[in-house]
Amino acid sequence: MSLPFGNTDTTFESFLPELPEDYWELAIEFKAFSRARQIKSPAQLLQVVFCYCGIDQVLREVAGNVTLLEERISDTAIQRRLKACLPGVKVLLERMMGAAAGPLLEGGRRFVVIAGSTVPGPGAKGTWYRLHIAMDWVRLQLLPVEVTDQHEGEQLGYYPLQEGDVVVVDRGYNQAKGLIEQADKGVSVVWRYNPPSLNGYDAAGEKIDRYERRRATAESTACLPVRVREGGAYIEGYVHACRLPPEQAAEARRRVRAAAKKKGRAVRQRTVVLAEWVLIFTTLAPELLSTAAITALYRIRWQVELAIKRLKSLLDIDRLRAREHRALGELYLPGKLL
Repeated sequence: MSLPFGNTDTTFESFLPELPEDYWELAIEFKAFSRARQIKSPAQLLQVVFCYCGIDQVLREVAGNVTLLEERISDTAIQRRLKACLPGVKVLLERMMGAAAGPLLEGGRRFVVIAGSTVPGPGAKGTWYRLHIAMDWVRLQLLPVEVTDQHEGEQLGYYPLQEGDVVVVDRGYNQAKGLIEQADKGVSVVWRYNPPSLNGYDAAGEKIDRYERRRATAESTACLPVRVREGGAYIEGYVHACRLPPEQAAEARRRVRAAAKKKGRAVRQRTVVLAEWVLIFTTLAPELLSTAAITALYRIRWQVELAIKRLKSLLDIDRLRAREHRALGELYLPGKLL
């Protein structure tokens, strides 16, 4: 009979060189490892974390494996050791993913695409945790990933964006304050503009009516200077408008009518008209990226959705096994990402 860790041991040994050189000291500093008893070293403790979070062994399985390979330990003792690992695992995750970000190449830009995903728990009817994911679009590497509870919505403040970055986000990030803060740091933004949730203004401070603009034009594309403001602060940018092809426009109109009917509301004509258009706001000048380039750039945003799908289909990251607001639940997602 082969030992249960078998191939897992081999995989773990090949993973150890990828860790920060001071991972041993970090385990001691954050009090995950204090003394050698049944678990002899920080490396072995990390392997216990990976057995629980990575390959989804239950506490009793992990305890049984340690008992076979080292000495007897109970599942209750394993649970206590895992609970103590959370601060150290979070630091390791930040350190390892931070290396992927790296310094910007002088004179270059880093394209970062951002998305969020919900994680339910066993038997849950709603969201327990949220994953906030950023990905380097060129290298297809995950940048630091934030895990929050269900009360924390999507916002750009979770991500270590740097001067020169171009960040691409969907309409869920239509928050003027966060966009202005990032622009002040030298971060350029490209996001799906949603007129009902965020107003735009012209240089004179007058509100721009997107409905009237789109209804009155026969053009298929347009680019309009616009300001987005919050209190006394604002950023200047451009709204690129691209009319959907006839079949896609008809489908978009059908969706908004169906959504209104489901809620028992009458659909507004302005909603129907705006559904025919893709509106994208950016702080990048049209001389750098034209309307065609901006819309093409936004269309490949689905790369980050594929990354989330891989996390769910290959790593089962959406199958949380611990209860909400429990220490093991807090550990599970950072451990799985690590």
